[in-house]
Amino acid sequence: MTKTMFCLICTKIGLNRSAHNNMAVRKIKNSWWVDFRHADVRYRKRSPANSKAGAEDYEATIRQKLSRGESLGLAPPDKKQEERKQTFKEFAWKWLETYAKTNNKFSEIMRKRYTLQRHLIPFFGQTPLDRVDTQLVEQYKSRKISEGLANKTVNNHLTVLSSCLRTAQDWFDIPKIPKMKQLKMPPLQIDFLSQDESDLLLAHSSGVYHEIILMALKTGLRRGELIALNWSDINWNNKTLTVRHSWSEASKSLDTPKSNRERHIPLTDDLCAMLLRRKQAIGFVFTDEEGHRVRVKRLNDEIRRSCARAGIQAITCHTLRHTFASHLVMAGASLKAIQELLGHANIQITMRYAHLSPSSLRNAIRLLEPNPSAGPDLGQPVGNAGRQPVRIRFDDNATHLQ
Repeated sequence: MTKTMFCLICTKIGLNRSAHNNMAVRKIKNSWWVDFRHADVRYRKRSPANSKAGAEDYEATIRQKLSRGESLGLAPPDKKQEERKQTFKEFAWKWLETYAKTNNKFSEIMRKRYTLQRHLIPFFGQTPLDRVDTQLVEQYKSRKISEGLANKTVNNHLTVLSSCLRTAQDWFDIPKIPKMKQLKMPPLQIDFLSQDESDLLLAHSSGVYHEIILMALKTGLRRGELIALNWSDINWNNKTLTVRHSWSEASKSLDTPKSNRERHIPLTDDLCAMLLRRKQAIGFVFTDEEGHRVRVKRLNDEIRRSCARAGIQAITCHTLRHTFASHLVMAGASLKAIQELLGHANIQITMRYAHLSPSSLRNAIRLLEPNPSAGPDLGQPVGNAGRQPVRIRFDDNATHLQ
């Protein structure tokens, strides 16, 4: 319904102009909200259609329901006001049970539970929801830094706190929640193997663990994705594999990949040859001597043993993923292609590898090098590019332009 149609309906059902003008839509951060008063009561609700037009239509729908005396499905304002006064501790556990368990993976739920129990609730627990302000958040940051926590850890805590308070704002129409200014962190140091180290690691590994290392170096799969890889995920005709699942060590079960995104990765010839040697119809691709799924602890131990035999520094399975991306960047692959192969939700994550592409920087600097075939550079503006240079000859009487 458009706003014009709504105005006509308002006229027909006898709503006065002042009631209509009390209604408004507004954008708060990245969300559109309906915010209006009816019968001296304020109602505030996020629009299900996140656009101005969608919010205006939602506004019209709500106003019609009010005019007919229908329920909006919203908690009465006085009830919401009471809810805002509950302590952070009371709400945090409700939020974990209702919101987090509905929207997050098991490992994320466990992380949030730990953060709440060990850090956030001991500090904010007795504070009413609508009294958690920016000053209190800054005090929390200061406390945790003094306890020796890393800036990244404190930032992770702030992410959980922000998510919790934003949910409270949605549910109880809290007018304002505090800003969460993240602490500065040093650039992330990426550890990866050189090509020689990669070859050494492969030469000093054997069996299924040699195959897993080769697969990680050639595809960039995460550890859980390697363990969960199934024969049905291999497309022999197209020579690709599809990442559909990941093994969750926290829940001891198969889960969706990170960011819940499937992705397709081309297979190199040596990977295809390795897989064809023991092709199966169903089941896990990588299994131990007894035909069972590879265990996380055993995989970690075997990688460390292979590093020791190769005489290189001990690494984790994730280092193999970094190595895959780093070697691609150094070979000239685009960051966008690497983002797709790694399954990063945001290109900013992939940008961590950008500094490993010195060729692009070198080519940029070469633009400043003089071109010997173009003759002397007279420093003329771009607009004169391609014209013959103007020579100035001075004599005793006048200046001649040639």
